[in-house]
Amino acid sequence: MRKFVAILVPVVLLALFAAGGWYWWTEWRHLQSTDDAYVQSDISLISPKIEGYIKEVRAKDNQPVAAGDVLFVIDDRDLAAKLVQAEAAVATGEAAVDTYESRLELQRAMIDQTKAEVTAAEAEKARTERDYQRYKQLAASDYASRQRLETVQADDEKAAAALAQKRAAVVAALGTLRVLRAQRDEEKAKREQARAAVQLARNDHDHTVIRAPVAGIAGNRAGQVGQYVKPGTQLLSLVPLTRVYITANFKETQLTRMRVGQDIFVDAYPERPLTGRVESFAPASGAQFSLLPPDNATGNFTKIVQRVPVRIAVPADAAMAGLLRPGLSVTITVDTRGKGESHAGDGLVGAAQARPAPPAESNPAR
Repeated sequence: MRKFVAILVPVVLLALFAAGGWYWWTEWRHLQSTDDAYVQSDISLISPKIEGYIKEVRAKDNQPVAAGDVLFVIDDRDLAAKLVQAEAAVATGEAAVDTYESRLELQRAMIDQTKAEVTAAEAEKARTERDYQRYKQLAASDYASRQRLETVQADDEKAAAALAQKRAAVVAALGTLRVLRAQRDEEKAKREQARAAVQLARNDHDHTVIRAPVAGIAGNRAGQVGQYVKPGTQLLSLVPLTRVYITANFKETQLTRMRVGQDIFVDAYPERPLTGRVESFAPASGAQFSLLPPDNATGNFTKIVQRVPVRIAVPADAAMAGLLRPGLSVTITVDTRGKGESHAGDGLVGAAQARPAPPAESNPAR
């Protein structure tokens, strides 16, 4: 029996080492893993665009809301009054423009009348001028008296003066027409300004009803009835759980052959792994995006392995997609044998493959 055990134990150990080596050669050496990964989502912070007192709160914590649902209602009495005031200003502007249009019509009629008087004055001037030339010739032959010639000459000068007056009246009427047009354009500009004020007042009035921009779960509600809020005051957070993703911070030494494919193990549900997809790679390491980036050109240098954020897409139709919450930590494992569409640094995507997760934060090949 002792001889049998002495022979069996080395054989078993050799078989175990062979199986472990075979599994390392075929599986583990191709896997890269990290537990420095977290579920994230594009959380929408709901804030008012106007100031006022909250009249109604229709959103509840942890309540699902659809896009367009009413979340808060702000007291609109002051804004409703401003809207009526702005609409009255538009009505005043409309009346002013109509008044100037009527004055322009009247002025055009006066110009036509003045031009007709100029035509009559020109005809009168032509008649008096012919009379003057005729009597001038008659007086030279002593067929007309000197007095009659002077009378005709005076009539011609009076006709010339009347013609000049009528022409000046036409010029003045045309000037008045240009002034009226400028005043009308000014009133039109004021009217458009009043219309813009109405639109702004209407927008402010519409903004008293705060609606959900996207579908999601309401959380972190801070707005209460009677609270005075200003633009930018955070009232609520909307979390679209159907569009979550994972950001995994891999070491730079793990990105050499990383292409596609990884298993996602959520710490809250370790028995139900998810299969995701490498979507993109950050253009720089996390240290470069920090508030105070390191400056390795000063002081003593100590090499620290940097981490690069990798975005992992979670399928919306996955069984656990609705259970994930932003902020949960996960374990990511990437099978580097997958043939991706591009190198990791190119930020392109590829298909994912499911593999068991090795110990976190390590390369099982080492």
